[in-house]
Amino acid sequence: MELKATTRETQGKLLDSQIPAVAYNKEHNVSFALDRKAFDRAFRAHGLTGLFDITIEGSETFPALVKSVQMDKRKRVPIHIDFYMVTYGEPIEVAVPVHTQGRSQGEIYGGLLDTVVHNLSIIAPGPRRIPQELVVDVSKLNIGDHVTAGQVPLPQGCTLAVDADTVVISVLPPRLSSEELEAETQAAQVAGLIAAGELSPEAAEAVLEGEASVEEAKAETATEAEEGVNKEGTEGRKLDKDNHKAEETRSESGQK
Repeated sequence: MELKATTRETQGKLLDSQIPAVAYNKEHNVSFALDRKAFDRAFRAHGLTGLFDITIEGSETFPALVKSVQMDKRKRVPIHIDFYMVTYGEPIEVAVPVHTQGRSQGEIYGGLLDTVVHNLSIIAPGPRRIPQELVVDVSKLNIGDHVTAGQVPLPQGCTLAVDADTVVISVLPPRLSSEELEAETQAAQVAGLIAAGELSPEAAEAVLEGEASVEEAKAETATEAEEGVNKEGTEGRKLDKDNHKAEETRSESGQK
């Protein structure tokens, strides 16, 4: 893709229809200006993996890749472009977009497909051999399955620039609804209260069934515990009285 450019001074003022740009590598650096609309059309079509032949009016022509685009945060339009000069036939590292194909088995059963790495770094054998995208078939993936960088199909001659075990795509379990999440949180809270002795199993069941609040169930458990203590005290006093009477009876029998 050819982009026509004009020379510019570093501090020179540009027309409103132009964007300042710079292209560089380890040995060379050049500043120029591009037509805003022409660049916008080209970048939308080719992105960061597109190879551009930049021709500076009255000067040189060189191949380059877009390195970065500085945007106006308020207007959301590009205000400066950085290009990286490349050499035909030399290997080059580039981040290529990862796209999925098909619908995973996990999604069919309610799971979520998560693309962890949206742009995978690879080394292409030359600028003209850079793929526009890397496509991964996810149709056989189930919940819990994932695709690593080493499993992503690469064009012939391209190699990975990242660890082969890097997870690129995962199929996650279904997300809980707000009601399900609330129920799980409540169940964990109830289990903790039972372990601490603040809820009886019966009171806990009432909470989980929605028949009582946690506070109501705790109060009920405390009341039951207090009644149990009082009952034990009453029964203990009655037992002592009975034992005392039995001893008196045995004593009187012995005297006779």
